[in-house]
Amino acid sequence: MPALLRSVYCYKHKSLEREFFGIKFDNPIGLAAGFDKEAELIDDLANFGFGFVEIGTLTPKPQPGNPKPRMFRLPQDKAIINRMGFNNKGVHSAVPRLRKRKSKIIIGGNIGKNKITQNQFAIRDYECCLEALHPVVDYFVVNVSSPNTPELRSLQEKEPLLELLTAVKKKCLEMELYKPVLLKIAPDLNDTELDDIIEITKTTKIDGIIATNTTINRDGLSSSSSRVEDIGAGGLSGLPLKARSNEVIRYLRKKLGKKYPIIGVGGVFSSEDAIDKLKAGASLVQIYSGFIYEGPGMIKKINKAIAKANL
Repeated sequence: MPALLRSVYCYKHKSLEREFFGIKFDNPIGLAAGFDKEAELIDDLANFGFGFVEIGTLTPKPQPGNPKPRMFRLPQDKAIINRMGFNNKGVHSAVPRLRKRKSKIIIGGNIGKNKITQNQFAIRDYECCLEALHPVVDYFVVNVSSPNTPELRSLQEKEPLLELLTAVKKKCLEMELYKPVLLKIAPDLNDTELDDIIEITKTTKIDGIIATNTTINRDGLSSSSSRVEDIGAGGLSGLPLKARSNEVIRYLRKKLGKKYPIIGVGGVFSSEDAIDKLKAGASLVQIYSGFIYEGPGMIKKINKAIAKANL
């Protein structure tokens, strides 16, 4: 069955290969964090043609996440609202599965803090996750941009973020084998806040940025306001995020130069959407909501289109 799936869904071409922060990717299309939180589907997902898969967000201790229901579709907008709240069984639960995986696909480890951990102690949580996952993932993503954990986004502020990334980078450098550290940011940051992020990335010398996480903005939706209000709080992903995500990518690319690795995510539902991300300045592209709405066939279509466009 795996061989059959690969024959249907995978597409390889030399022009699709990429190398960033010392890692070689077979193609630039990855699965964003949030889909396979517990690293339970790595070998299955590898059969669908992804160039890399990001697991998590994982936290040091198990936690149930926010009360259900906590995930909602907005089909008219091709969007999803979630307030999962970093539900997971704890980072140490995922490690044995990652050790046993058969696929060699590139794995990113998205890490966060527990809900009960106060922000002044958040560094300990991120370091704990990093130490546990270090032998079994290829790169790390520091998630301070989810809107579904109280006070988490305040870690994006200049001083806390500088302190956190300095500590995480230092911990990685102390390991026998260094593995890249990336930062995932929110789409709701203004230009001044993005400038602070850019300054911090240069100061801490982290290896890349993922732009962007889900948004708390609800402007321009086709779904009825009553439906959106009934759903309530949570991060919005999907097609409505595309334009803002691309704006952030363009801004970062202009400020950070041509070579700095940026992973673009937000509103990719077609080959054209993925190509728009690359043209905006993304080095690699991740999908999440598009994968849920459009199914696994989209990955092959996107990779074929990128190879044809010779991007």
